[in-house]
Formats: sequence, C-alpha cells, structure tokens
Amino acid sequence: MLTVEGIDKTFFAGSVNERRALVDLSLDLAEGDFVTVIGSNGAGKSTLLNAIAGRLGVDAGTIRIDGTVVNRLPEHRRARFVGRVFQDPMAGTAPDLTIEQNLSLALQRGKGRGLGWGVTRSRRVRFATELELLELGLEHRLKAKVGLLSGGQRQALSLLMAGFTQPRILLLDEHTAALDPQRAQLVTELTDRIVSSGGLTTLMVTHNMEQALRLGNRLVMMHEGRIVFTADAEQKQRLTVKDLLTEFGKVKGATFDDRAMLS
Repeated sequence: MLTVEGIDKTFFAGSVNERRALVDLSLDLAEGDFVTVIGSNGAGKSTLLNAIAGRLGVDAGTIRIDGTVVNRLPEHRRARFVGRVFQDPMAGTAPDLTIEQNLSLALQRGKGRGLGWGVTRSRRVRFATELELLELGLEHRLKAKVGLLSGGQRQALSLLMAGFTQPRILLLDEHTAALDPQRAQLVTELTDRIVSSGGLTTLMVTHNMEQALRLGNRLVMMHEGRIVFTADAEQKQRLTVKDLLTEFGKVKGATFDDRAMLS
C-alpha cells in the first residue's frame, strides 16, 4: 500500500543552519494498517507526513503508493489518493464556505472540474447522512459557514472530509493536539470509528503516548529523522506508557514535552 524507502530530507543544506530532518528512513504500511508515530519535537514526524503528501520533496529515496512511485507528483495530484487532517482546526476547511460547500469540494478532491452545480439535492442527502454519524447535529446546519463552528466541530468535519472519498492513505498530523481534552476525546473516538468502518490505511502522528497505544495496530518511534523503535500488533498490545518512556530513554539526548505524558 505505502512504501517509504530510504528517504532523506535536509533543510538549509550547506549552511550553518543545516538540519537533517529525515535520514535514510524506510517504512511499509500494508492495506488497512493504522500506524501511530511518536517522537520529540523535531524528530521528523510532520516532515515525513509532508513528504508522503507531496508538500515537501525528498532529497533521496522513493515513496510508493499502491506500487506507483509518487516522488515527482505534486501535492494536488497526490490528493486523489491521500487524505489529510492537520493539527490546526482552521487548516483543513474553508471558513467562508458552508458545511455543504466544504463537503462538496472534498468530494471532488483530485478529480477533474467542470461546469455544474457543486451542491445538488442528492449530495445534500448524502452529506446529512454522513454528518449524522458524527453525532454533533451538523446534519441540521448544512448551510452554516464553517468559520462559525467550534474547533472540535471543525476538526471532526475535517476528519470526515479527509475520509470522504476513501483515500488510499489517510495522514493525521497531531489532529487532536490543539483541542481541549473533552473535544480531543471526541475526535479520537471519531478517528477510531471512521478509520475502522472505512478500513482506511492510516499514518497518525501524535505526542500523546496513551493515544498512540490505544489507536492503531502498529507503532513507531522517531528521533532525529530516524525510526528508533517499532512495535507490531502483538507487541503493541502489551506496551504501556512506562514502556515507551523506557524505550525513549534509551535514545541519547531525547526528551518528551509535557503533552507526551498525557494518559
């Protein structure tokens, strides 16, 4: 499904600010895998997601989706088979457009555009049905502007939009980090439900170790652009937050911020 093979990414190469964000990194996700990624700030987690999504090019290595090399495909071309939810609830939606208009745009992601109504009666029925699953009452607010929604509501909508067209890869970049605990819990539960029901192949970056252990069937830990620890489904079931802290303590110079301790 997703194969990342030996990728490198260096920022400000040759300058005093040179930083190797990804170092010969390889990762494979099979169909239906849900892999959680943890690591300290600057470990390269978001850079990895940006490279897969096409927002950043890599200096070396290969990225394949369904066996096709996508290195040279720009971000808008990869949008056909890559869905993404960002940390900032404001980033994944258009605030001046209505809920139904945002959903209509998501439905057309990666497809050719032509003349025609963006929001039709049949689409409204589908949108209402999908929104009802969120249990937030948004199915009754299709014509409300997204900018009027709370952060949690917007992030739930972004999550629905990202999975709307059954992307081959779903990328979640600390998508609950900017929310208060109650709304973060809601979006976490929605994530589990949407990924499970859709059988979506998912790569999720998080600082929350409890969340990283609870969601998904595999876990990887990154540090300084490298994967330094992995756990398969069987190993992951036995891991605790204390175990992860012990593993992270083995990495020289590594420290977690306070958000990593949430459980």
